[in-house]
Amino acid sequence: MLLDRPSRRNPPPSGRQLLILLGGFVTLVTLLIWGLISLFTNILVWLIPPKLEAQLGSVLIKEFEAKAEAGSIQNKLNELQDRLEVKQSAKERRDLKVIYLPSETVNAFAIPGDRIIIFRGLLDKVGSENELMMILGHEIGHFTNRDHLRGIARSLSFQIILSLLFGDSSGLQSVGSLAAAVSQSRFSQNQELAADRVGLDLLVKTYGHGGGATDFFDRLAQDRSASALAFLSTHPHPVDRVKKLRQIMKERGYSIEPVVPLPPVLKGGK
Repeated sequence: MLLDRPSRRNPPPSGRQLLILLGGFVTLVTLLIWGLISLFTNILVWLIPPKLEAQLGSVLIKEFEAKAEAGSIQNKLNELQDRLEVKQSAKERRDLKVIYLPSETVNAFAIPGDRIIIFRGLLDKVGSENELMMILGHEIGHFTNRDHLRGIARSLSFQIILSLLFGDSSGLQSVGSLAAAVSQSRFSQNQELAADRVGLDLLVKTYGHGGGATDFFDRLAQDRSASALAFLSTHPHPVDRVKKLRQIMKERGYSIEPVVPLPPVLKGGK
């Protein structure tokens, strides 16, 4: 009688093959969960009322306000931001406030609770009031399109997925880590372009022309400093943004005229 022997044509899977299969399964499940969360998030952000958003952002606001520098710079930034916001329709206005951080980081971003975070490092890269207003208008655009809520929802979702897969919920308990995730969040090119459109329209409504709309991005494209490269790691390439902005200005007939100098109080951290 012949003894049963393992078929050489179909040998049992090795440990390495099992690990590959397991890794593929975990990846597939993760992508499925992420896709469902992203779909749910895109619907949910439009259903969150401003009062609930303010409550969600209150903890984050405290985290950034603890590092903020109140004074003439922050006051001037809020004054400029107010000039932009009054150009919006009554339905879109949110009573936004700017929080100024005296850090060399080159960045600006929107967080839930109607706050725009601006760093000293970004002000050092700005050459005119118009450039700064374009940046502020861009952040207002993220509020208009509720991208700021999508950003924090993605950060939370990623931490939740890691917690479910590996049983580690420490990331969900750290406000500091969440604040860092929000500050480093990256939007899609479509989201950034939509925010640029809002910023450009507000710039033109404020000054009557589009001068300064692309100057910051033109300069950043030539900047090879570490701070500039860090900014580029979380934003679309400035050359692409300049090209699209110029195309929009041409289509809408926006003229380019001399810009207004940056207010002295915003220069050099003084």
